[in-house]
Amino acid sequence: MKIRTKVFELHDERYRNLSELAEAMAISVSQIYRVYQGQRNINQKFVVGAMKAFPGYKLDDLFYLAPESSNDNTASNKSYR
Repeated sequence: MKIRTKVFELHDERYRNLSELAEAMAISVSQIYRVYQGQRNINQKFVVGAMKAFPGYKLDDLFYLAPESSNDNTASNKSYR
């Protein structure tokens, strides 16, 4: 299972762009973009920042668990001899 987020769908209601969202979350813009593009996993700092940026939302409103696709875990697809 992998943690996924809904903050990118919700940010339009409150923030003009991902840079403003990053500032509100107190994380770097590059971290926002990497999570957005699926190049980085969601970590504790991202979760805490999302709770700060969306104070009226519960954790379940901002995050959910999703099964990992075969593309997410390339190491498990390799065969070892």
